[in-house]
Amino acid sequence: MESVPATLWIAACAHRLQQQWHTVDPLELEEVARDLWRDERLRSMPPDEAAVDWLKPINGAT
Repeated sequence: MESVPATLWIAACAHRLQQQWHTVDPLELEEVARDLWRDERLRSMPPDEAAVDWLKPINGAT
């Protein structure tokens, strides 16, 4: 997903995180998404998939 501009990737990832955490401040979720973007493995994924992958331990999925 290197072709997606960082700002769009981060916004899409933050949006997906907000679907999980409705009560968390969107600016905080954007900061989390920015941290995820810094991870090369996650950055190579589509933003929604990266968020889901990162959320796996929280959701108890394997």
